[in-house]
Amino acid sequence: MNSAARRIGRTLALVLPVVLVLSGTLAVTAVPWASTATGSQMLTASSGKAATKTVTRAPEEALRKRLLVELQEKDPGVALTHLQEATTKRPSLAKHCVSIARDLGRAAVTKYGAAHRAQAFSRPVCDTSFATGVAAAQ
Repeated sequence: MNSAARRIGRTLALVLPVVLVLSGTLAVTAVPWASTATGSQMLTASSGKAATKTVTRAPEEALRKRLLVELQEKDPGVALTHLQEATTKRPSLAKHCVSIARDLGRAAVTKYGAAHRAQAFSRPVCDTSFATGVAAAQ
């Protein structure tokens, strides 16, 4: 009886790690990297590299870029209004509001060439960070 228990224990000790490794490998052979809309893109464990390389920008960086372009095309007042609307609509962007408004202030000074002209667009968006950016750009 004792030798049968040992034989079963040895068999499990050899077989169990192999089963765990194989089941783990099979679990990750088809990992969906793409969104659910494009279910055709899959990365298999044997492929070695992904088929496509996508660069995603953080939402706050996309907002910053869009607002800086808008400031150049229109005026800082429009960009500040859209910043306030974006932070109201997506509260997760509120922690980036100060830095975005400061960058808008610096860009306004660059656009208008004088701090007093850029300061005319100042609004109490994000604790007057726009004005701080204008002052820092002088």
